[in-house]
Amino acid sequence: MTKYTARPIEPAVLKQLRDLDDAGRPAAALTDEEGGAPLRCCLRRSEPGERIALVSYAPLRRWAAEAGAEPGPYDEQGPVFIHADDCPGPDLDGHPFTGAHRVVRRYSAEGRILGGRLVEPPDSFDDAFTHAFSDPDVALVHVRAVEYGCFLYEVRRGQ
Repeated sequence: MTKYTARPIEPAVLKQLRDLDDAGRPAAALTDEEGGAPLRCCLRRSEPGERIALVSYAPLRRWAAEAGAEPGPYDEQGPVFIHADDCPGPDLDGHPFTGAHRVVRRYSAEGRILGGRLVEPPDSFDDAFTHAFSDPDVALVHVRAVEYGCFLYEVRRGQ
């Protein structure tokens, strides 16, 4: 049983990103001929023929605005794939994008990085999240790909 919930990009944010991304650029839709792109809207890999967009996304900036935090230099933006059109969101049981090296990066309520942990198959993501949230200063974690450092999803305290 999964104790922690992966949070996709919220529908209202997706709508904004499909118009202008967090770098101020319009989203450019394309047909994914090969499939396999990690979609942050529904937390699954794309299927061949789906319309997707690669947009710039600033997950910590958006969380900080909601939480009243100031991440300072930890505010970063990077590329993420989303569906080019509305999608129903995730339908998952467990943690998405497993089977590869991942980093669980911990952040404080002020938006500062508190450290990270490498998660390698067959390590447990729930164990990594339990360890992260055992520190009372941790407000949320980001799961990121090791190879490119890409943001995959967020988990917040209490989920």
